Amino acid sequence: MSYLEKIKKENDIKNISKDAYGRLAQEIREFLIEKVSKTGGHLASNLGAVELTMALHLVLDFPEDKLIFDVGHQSYTHKLLTGRKDAFDTLRQQDGLAGFPKGRESACDAFDTGHSTTGISAAMGYATARDLAGGNEKIACVIGDGSMTGGMAYESLNCLSQSRNGLVIILNDNEMSIDKNVGGMSKYLNNIRVGAAYNEIKSGVENALTSTKTGEKVAKTIKRSKDSLKQLLVPGMFFEELGITYVGPVDGHNVGQMVSTFKKAFALNKPVLIHVKTKKGKGYAPAEAHPDYFHGIGPFDVKTGKELSEKKQRSYTDIFAKHMVELGEQHENLVAITAAMSIGTGLNRFEAAFPERFFDVGIAEQHAVTFAAGLAKAGMIPVVAIYSSFLQRAYDQLLHDVCLQNLHVIFALDRSGLVGQDGETHQGIYDTSYLTHMPNLTVMAPKNRFELMAMLDYAVEADGPVAIKYPKGDAYKGLADFAAPIEKGKSECIVKGSRVAIYACGRMVQEATHLVHRLREAGISPTLINVRFLSEVDEELLEQTAASHELLVVMEENIRAGGYYEKLVASLASGGYMRADLKLLNASIKDGIVAQGTVKEQRARLEIDSDHLFEKIMTACHSEGASPKNPEIIMNPIGEQNV
Repeated sequence: MSYLEKIKKENDIKNISKDAYGRLAQEIREFLIEKVSKTGGHLASNLGAVELTMALHLVLDFPEDKLIFDVGHQSYTHKLLTGRKDAFDTLRQQDGLAGFPKGRESACDAFDTGHSTTGISAAMGYATARDLAGGNEKIACVIGDGSMTGGMAYESLNCLSQSRNGLVIILNDNEMSIDKNVGGMSKYLNNIRVGAAYNEIKSGVENALTSTKTGEKVAKTIKRSKDSLKQLLVPGMFFEELGITYVGPVDGHNVGQMVSTFKKAFALNKPVLIHVKTKKGKGYAPAEAHPDYFHGIGPFDVKTGKELSEKKQRSYTDIFAKHMVELGEQHENLVAITAAMSIGTGLNRFEAAFPERFFDVGIAEQHAVTFAAGLAKAGMIPVVAIYSSFLQRAYDQLLHDVCLQNLHVIFALDRSGLVGQDGETHQGIYDTSYLTHMPNLTVMAPKNRFELMAMLDYAVEADGPVAIKYPKGDAYKGLADFAAPIEKGKSECIVKGSRVAIYACGRMVQEATHLVHRLREAGISPTLINVRFLSEVDEELLEQTAASHELLVVMEENIRAGGYYEKLVASLASGGYMRADLKLLNASIKDGIVAQGTVKEQRARLEIDSDHLFEKIMTACHSEGASPKNPEIIMNPIGEQNV
């Protein structure tokens, strides 16, 4: 029996002999490589954190003690060591094992995480609650050096320095986040990595000086220069000045050394930061050589490291990246900003072409937005490319610094809509709701790759802020012949029909084409409308469709509250377009939480795919009123109750 097979539940690792730790680490890596090669997932970060996680499990008692992973994509070994080995075949699949910590899976997952820089704050909350309740459980947080480019990490460190709670922070330093780290903190940590072993002589010098009266005088004489000398010689002085004891760097692949260090740190019962040096992708040569490629990867061939499903089509990210370079050639004042996601957003191409006009600000979305506002105020045209689920972290900056001042900032929202297997924390299903009530902000969504380029052209020439939201995955090539000029606030009528009018938002236009074909086969020729502008309703077109159709359908990959459907209903009411016999079908996301699965599976479960909508539309078109089987189909929603 392998050592990994002996681990059936939490704390079983403590029954493994010390001389077997190396073999166990190897077995874990082999297991992770095999499983992730079939399901896809975050590989490089997990391979680098194997020994680190083992050491923590040897020191902590689960689930009484609490281990919080900042971001959480490096928690696979933790899942293995807490008895979830047999579930790894379902990793990131619908109803399967999540790719991030989830309390619903195990009591050993202390906090659900998915975004960076949140871990220390959550751990401090646990530590404070423990102290108030008089408990003695150990609290640990693992945070990557990439997260140390984000402001929330420093907010929590500043607060921790005042509270003095017993808490151990493990700084997992692999010199990478998703892309290579940038900024001053990265340089600071680089200096620590090669820092002098000042701590070894520090206590001896202090003891010598204070042992005699003369020495005490000398100590007082040099006091003024003490801080500057420390800054030069003491590793981790930045943390020490905050009142947080710094230890390290420690070899993150030496289990024994880490266990000894962790035990001593917990015994101090005060804030301690342990700087652990690891190698991202360790143990698998392709991942070591290309940790960014293996950060998040689909199923791949273990021998070659190449993904099994070769890209047959260019993604929306590819289309955006290429057109940004073209726009950069046309506009010398166009600049690009990303938050530690140059490869993920495709802006690495812009960086290669215009390095002086490209800015990677680290994991600092709030700074990225206000930085863009300053650039716009000074006459530049900044394009801020951020994933939809990450931009919501800069809500206040969007409102206060950009939209209220009506500044010409372009937001490129990648991964808008359903994103699939990363699950709840990464879904881009809230952006229509949190963007469209912003003053002065124009929000757009393209139906295909060609419209994305046209919308970028429109945004560059616009006067105020513009947000363009586009999905993850292949860029739709269909409907290429339908390319009406983009006019502010105007939707595009792709097909004129009767009885049923389908308003489709962004990527849902592609899904709507399948629905149109099925309805035609059933004897109904619907109207298909590409919404284009989500921040406003085309009143002229709405008046026409409301007057000439019996059912209006809105298709969107967004939560219901604050979505486009609500805007359309409000316009029906305020414009006086509502008829007593007009039916409405809201095809949006009822629940604001969508777990992992493929986008196709998620749409089917949410009943916003063409198959489910076909059945609902057919029922509505062959009934006198709203169907009890389809409570989403409603008659005259203004003042009437849903059936």
